[in-house]
Amino acid sequence: MDVQFEQLRTFLAVVDHGSFEAAARQLHVTPSAVSQRMKALESSVGQVLVERAKPVRPTRSGQVVLRLARQVALLETDAVQELGYDSAADPAEFTRIPVVVNGDSLNTWVLPALAAAARQRIGVDVYREDQDHSVELLRRGTVLAAITSEDRPVQGCAVRPLGRMRYRPMASPEFVRTWLPDGPTIDDLARSPVLVFDRRDDLQDRYLRQRARRSWDPPRSYLPSSGDFPEAIRLGLGWGMLPYQQTDRYEAAGLLVPIDPEAGIDVPLYWQQWRLDSRSLGVLADAVVAAAGGALER
Repeated sequence: MDVQFEQLRTFLAVVDHGSFEAAARQLHVTPSAVSQRMKALESSVGQVLVERAKPVRPTRSGQVVLRLARQVALLETDAVQELGYDSAADPAEFTRIPVVVNGDSLNTWVLPALAAAARQRIGVDVYREDQDHSVELLRRGTVLAAITSEDRPVQGCAVRPLGRMRYRPMASPEFVRTWLPDGPTIDDLARSPVLVFDRRDDLQDRYLRQRARRSWDPPRSYLPSSGDFPEAIRLGLGWGMLPYQQTDRYEAAGLLVPIDPEAGIDVPLYWQQWRLDSRSLGVLADAVVAAAGGALER
């Protein structure tokens, strides 16, 4: 397989920007040049790498080459900087690493880690995805690293434990007085409105299964916004599972209370990244691990 850097850069631009035309604008070449490079790359690999849709999507073979393209791009940037060709005034030399982060981590403890990496001229392209599904973006080659609940490494990746986020069932005092006057009894939980992040969020159902092995179908509302989730619970949309990092100030003000003080669900988190001897990726990983050490339970 005779692949050139220029072809990999072009492939990466096509996937990231969604079309040949957008990639051409980003690379400052003509769409015809992009098309020629892509044909040459596919000819070299011997397989179709992208579906010509809107937006362009990598095929299964394309996902393999996409992982290669991202790794080569990162190592190339590291090498340029180590050779002293980078310029602090040139934003093009600011390393950018695509990473997937779950919404609750993004809204609680991860941002200081990303800021620490940014001070060393390492930027991020953050994808938000539930911790139970984030590794799929690693497999596709969309990202180089992930915060995930999956401890089994994706092929070609290394795993580092971060700690545990502990979720508790929370509600407003008024909600508890209205719906759970006798505490979280089976009957009252069955009829009490519950707030769920999205249809893949099973934390609330996991708590309910802890209470009793039965079929639960309480009234549900969905709110796919981690930042707004505790406020919605405070306003009485329902009870819901929240990490303590999001509830401290609400509890201190008496605005939220645990509906079942002894209950909780621990979600272990891990850092998965591609096995690369990359200074930039190492700096980002160390910043995330350090931030997790001060924010998560062990």
